[in-house]
Amino acid sequence: MTGTQTLAPALELAATNTAHYPNESANYRAARNELLVEEIELRRQLERVASQRRALPAGGEIPQDFEFASESGPVRFSSLFGERHTLLVYSMMYGPGRQAPCPMCTSFLASWNGTAGNLRQRVAIAVTARSPIERLIEFRNQRGFTNLPFVSDSSGDYNRTYVNSEDADVPGFSVFHRHNDVIRHFYSGR
Repeated sequence: MTGTQTLAPALELAATNTAHYPNESANYRAARNELLVEEIELRRQLERVASQRRALPAGGEIPQDFEFASESGPVRFSSLFGERHTLLVYSMMYGPGRQAPCPMCTSFLASWNGTAGNLRQRVAIAVTARSPIERLIEFRNQRGFTNLPFVSDSSGDYNRTYVNSEDADVPGFSVFHRHNDVIRHFYSGR
C-alpha cells in the first residue's frame, strides 16, 4: 500500500456490504457494519505498519558470529542462513531452570512447524532456547516438530544481545539479513 494510493473511505465500503443472515435484526446489521468499518481501518493500519517495517534502513551488523549447539555439534550463527539471505529466529521460553517449555511458545511452534516448509522456500529459520541441546531435541521429537531446526544458546550470548539484556527466560522473534557476507539485524518483535 503506497502513500499516494487513494482508497475509498471505510464507511463507504461498509455501506456496500450486502451480506445478511437469517433472522438478523436491524440493530445487529447496523452494529456489524459499524464493526466492519473498524475492521477495514485496522487492516489499513496493519498495511501501513508493514510498509514502514519493509522500509526500515539497514540495521546494525551483528557484533559476533554467535556459537550455538546443534544436534550435530557446534554451529555458528552465520551457518544458520544456509543458502538464504534472510534468517528468522524464534527464541522460546525453555531455559535450563524451567521445568517444561512455555505452553504459548509450544503453541506458536506447532503453528510454525506446519508452515515451515513454505517459509523455508524463501528464508532460513531457527528455534533457539537456553536449555541444553539434548533437552531441546527431546522436546522437538516429543512434539513432532520435524520441520524446525533447534539450536541451544547455552552461553546466552545471543539471548543477551537480541532477546533480553538480562538473559531472562522470555520469548523473542528476530529477523536478520545477509548481504555480501555481512549479517545485519533487520527486525525484532520488541
